[in-house]
Amino acid sequence: MRMQSDWERALEQLMELATSQDTARGLFLNRTLEAVRALGDEAAVARCQAVLGQQRLMDFVNYPVTLLLRLTMAAVRELSARHGGAEQVLRMLGQKAAVGLMSSAVGSAMCAQSGMGSDHISASLQAIYKVTANYGERSMEWMGPKHGRLTMRRSFLPMPYHEGAMVEVLERLGARNVRVRGGVLGPLDSEYEFSWE
Repeated sequence: MRMQSDWERALEQLMELATSQDTARGLFLNRTLEAVRALGDEAAVARCQAVLGQQRLMDFVNYPVTLLLRLTMAAVRELSARHGGAEQVLRMLGQKAAVGLMSSAVGSAMCAQSGMGSDHISASLQAIYKVTANYGERSMEWMGPKHGRLTMRRSFLPMPYHEGAMVEVLERLGARNVRVRGGVLGPLDSEYEFSWE
């Protein structure tokens, strides 16, 4: 994803691997439009909105994941020149989606629980992905009290998107100086090593 043609090709390949059964919540689409509005301008929002047509998106309704990927591609195209390139924009989009999720009833309930224990973080991350998408599998491995690895199988969003989202979620749960580093395992598989102080 270093050059524009690389990330566009990567997103198109992800779309090709999706089936009609793979869906994501409207929350992600709405937060993507909000990010474009905050980081771009109304002309950029209009071009991204054109990807969606005239439909009004509801946060907790399921939409085809291919629609989210097309919107993500349009958003990155609109914002990458102004905000440090495609990977940085993808992290910002993931972060914005996580802000929306953590502000929802599900996120508020997670934040209300105290502590940064491994059980709470594992349960929170699993709940987030279970609530927001109907595809994929996730597993957690702990390598220390503040150091773990999340493995995702059959996940359609690009690695930088998940990195940005995980940083935001962990910070909202109370972690400080969060570090997340992703690695590709396969076309739809990735892992994320995370830690905090």
